[in-house]
Amino acid sequence: MSAAPRVRLYSRPGCHLCDDARVVIAAVCAELGETFEEVSIDEDPALRERFGEEIPVTFVDGRQHDFWRVSADRLRTALTAG
Repeated sequence: MSAAPRVRLYSRPGCHLCDDARVVIAAVCAELGETFEEVSIDEDPALRERFGEEIPVTFVDGRQHDFWRVSADRLRTALTAG
């Protein structure tokens, strides 16, 4: 059984910032041997209410890490810290 992904990307279809974030997250996760999952906020009214104006939103280990833009260096640091 594989471990749950440490990184979760909340996004929505057609979001150019989400597309940019996905590229950064995929590259960093591949480099570090991590996986990520992507969740569309359009499929859940509670997520749409919570994140509607802040997407993309990135969580690492269950805690909010970034929104709008994802820094590869900052994500790498979060995934390799302690």
